[in-house]
Amino acid sequence: MTLLASYLPISDPTLIFFVVLFIILMAPIVMSKLRIPHIIGMVLAGIVIGQYGLNILERDNSFEMFGRVGLYYIMFLAGLEMDMEGVKKNSRRFLTFGLLTCLLPLGLTYIMSITLLGYSPAASFLLGCIMASNTLIAYPIIGRYGLQRHPSVMLSVGSSMISLFLALVMIAALSATFTSAKDGLQGQVLFWCLFVLKLALYIIGSALLIPRLTRYFLRRYSDAVMQYIFVLAVMFLSAALTDLIGLEGIFGAFFSGLILNRYIPHVSPLMNRIEFIGNALFIPYFLIGVGMLINVRTLIGSTQVLWVVLLIAFFGTFGKAVAAYLSSLLFRLSKSDGHMMFGLTSAHAAGAIAMVMVGMRLEVSPGVFLVDDGMLNGVVLMILVTCIVSTMMTDRASRQIILQEKAHLAPQGRQQDDEKILLCVKYPEIAPQLLDLAILVRNQKLKRSVVALNVVYDDDAASRHSEEGNRLLEQLQRQASASEVPMQSQVRLASNIANGIKHAFKEVAASEIIMGMHVHTEKSARFWGDFIQSLYNGLSRQILLIRFVQPLTTLRRIQVAVPSRAEFEPGFHRWLERLSRMAEQLDCRVQFHGRQESLVLIAEYINNRHASVRAEYTPMEHWNELPRLASTIDEDHMFVVVTARKGTISYKNALDRLPDELQKYFSGKNLMIVFPDQYGPQKDDTMSFTEAQHREESSVYDTLLRLLHKSR
Repeated sequence: MTLLASYLPISDPTLIFFVVLFIILMAPIVMSKLRIPHIIGMVLAGIVIGQYGLNILERDNSFEMFGRVGLYYIMFLAGLEMDMEGVKKNSRRFLTFGLLTCLLPLGLTYIMSITLLGYSPAASFLLGCIMASNTLIAYPIIGRYGLQRHPSVMLSVGSSMISLFLALVMIAALSATFTSAKDGLQGQVLFWCLFVLKLALYIIGSALLIPRLTRYFLRRYSDAVMQYIFVLAVMFLSAALTDLIGLEGIFGAFFSGLILNRYIPHVSPLMNRIEFIGNALFIPYFLIGVGMLINVRTLIGSTQVLWVVLLIAFFGTFGKAVAAYLSSLLFRLSKSDGHMMFGLTSAHAAGAIAMVMVGMRLEVSPGVFLVDDGMLNGVVLMILVTCIVSTMMTDRASRQIILQEKAHLAPQGRQQDDEKILLCVKYPEIAPQLLDLAILVRNQKLKRSVVALNVVYDDDAASRHSEEGNRLLEQLQRQASASEVPMQSQVRLASNIANGIKHAFKEVAASEIIMGMHVHTEKSARFWGDFIQSLYNGLSRQILLIRFVQPLTTLRRIQVAVPSRAEFEPGFHRWLERLSRMAEQLDCRVQFHGRQESLVLIAEYINNRHASVRAEYTPMEHWNELPRLASTIDEDHMFVVVTARKGTISYKNALDRLPDELQKYFSGKNLMIVFPDQYGPQKDDTMSFTEAQHREESSVYDTLLRLLHKSR
C-alpha cells in the first residue's frame, strides 16, 4: 500500500482523463442497481477520489476548466430549452415563485445564523444570499425524461435565474459596503452607477447583436462543426462579459441560451450535439469536481461543523420547500409539480462556492475575514446534502409526472394517428433542409421513422444516377442519426417518376409527402414540374412542395394563405398540425390569411392543441388579394399557400392562376405549397373504368378561355 500511495495522486494527464471517463461510465451502472440517481454517484465518486478521500486525483486546472464549462453548460441548456412563449404568458408566476424561492430561504437562514450560530449580520446576510440562490444540478435528469418544457420545470428554471440574479446583486451590494468603508459614500455611488450601466449595456447589446450575428452565420455556414463552435463561442463570450460586469458567468451562459433559443430547434441536429457533448463529458466533469471539494473528515473531527451543516442545510432547504409548495398551491398545480419545483430549486453547488470565496476576500478587520474556515466547511458539506436531496426529489417527481401523463393519455390516440412521412429527394442542395423540415413537423412521441426516397429514371444512365442517389441518402442518414430520428431509405428505378413515388407511397403506408419544388422561368402549368401535376392529381394524400431561400432556423414569421371552405376538407387538421409544430419548434410567429369562418376554427385548434404558438389571424375575403400579400413577405418569412385539387370542396377557379401569381409576385421568397388530404385517410387510390386514369390540370375549355382573355 505504501508503494501504491507513492504513485498517488495521479499526475499523468492520460491517466487522469481515463479515471474520469471510467467514473462517468461506471457511476450510472452502479447507481442504477442501487436505484439512486447517477448524478449523486458522480458527486460521491468525486469525494472518494479527491484529496479528502483516497487522494487518487488532485483537483488540478483541468477540473477547474472543465467544471466551469459543465456549469455553464447546465445553465446554457436550461436557457435553450425554455418555452419563451410560455414564459411571456406566465411572467407573473415566474416573478412570484422567483421572489419566494429567493426571499424565504434568505430570511430563514439570516435569522438562524444570527440567533443559533452567532454570526455577524454581514456574515449572516452572506449565508442567506448563498441559500437564496441555487444551481440546477438536477437538470440533466429532466433531459432524460423529456420534461424540459413541462410547466413546473420552466417555472423552476425561470425562478432559479431570478433568485440567482437577486443573490448576485445582493452579494455585489455587500461587497460594495466593504469597499465604501474605504472609499466613502462617493465610491459606493460610483460603484452602483457603473454596475447598472454595464449591466444595461450588456443586456441591450446582447439582445441586439447576437440575433443578427446568429442569422448571418447560420445563413452562410451549414457545417455542423462550425455551427457548434459558433454556439459555444457565443456562450463563453456572454459568460466572460457578465464576469467583467461583476455577476457570475453562469448568468451570462443562461442569458445567451435564452437569446439563441429560437435559432436552435429542440429536435435539430445542432441541439442534439450540444446536449450529447455536455451530458457525456462536461457536466459529469463538473459534478465530479464538486465532489472533490467536499471534505467529509471535518464532520468526524468537529461536532461544530456538523451542527453548522445541519442548520444551514435544514433552514435553507426548508425555505426552498415552503416557496415551492406554496407556489404550487397558489398556481393550482399538482403535488408532483410541487415536488419538481422543490427538487430543482433546492440544490447548491459551484455558485455557492463562488459566493463564499467573495466573503473570504472581504476583510472585517486587519487579518480577520468575513468567512472563516467553519463557515467554508459548512457550506461545502451543505452542497453534498442539498445535491442528494435535489436529485432524489427531482427523479421521483419526474417519474410521477410521466405516470400521470400516461394515465391521462387516450389509449387509442396514438394508434389512430397514421403519420408516416415520405421524403422525396433528388438535389443535394436542398435535401438536407427538406429533412430538417420533416424532423420539425413529425410527431416525436410516435417515434416513427422518416422514409427518404430517391427515384431514378430507368434509362441508360440509371446506374450512375443510382450511385448518386445512394450517396445522397447516406448523407441524409447521417443527418437523421445526429437528431436521433430513425430513417429508412431507398433508391427506386422507374420509367415514370410520379408512378415510382406513388408506388413507394403505398408500399411504405405513408401519410404524406415532402418534396422540393422545381423552379422554371416560364409562367405556365410547368411551374409544378414535369411530374408533380400527375402526382397530386393521382394521389389524394397531403403533399408539401417547398422552396428554400434561406435556412429554416432563421425564419421569423410564417404567413399562410387559406382558401375559403378549407375547413371542410378531410386534410384540414393535418396541414394545420404540421404548420403549428413547425412554428412551435422554430419559435416564430405564424399569420393566417383567410375567411373569418376558417380563421375561427384555426384559432380554436391552435389554442387547444398548441397554446404556445404565437398566431395571428388576418381576414382575407377574396383570393385575388393574394398578390397584395407579396409586399408583406420579407426574406426571413415563409409564405405558405394551401391549395386544392380540382373538383374538391375548397377548389376555386382563381387557383388556376396560382402558378402565374407565384412566379410573378413571390419569386425569390421562401415558399411552401400544400395539397391537403382530399378524400380522407380511409379511401385508397383505386383505378377502375368509372374512375379517370389521368387528370389534366387544365382542359381545352380552360385554354380557350385564356386565349379569349389575352385577345381582349
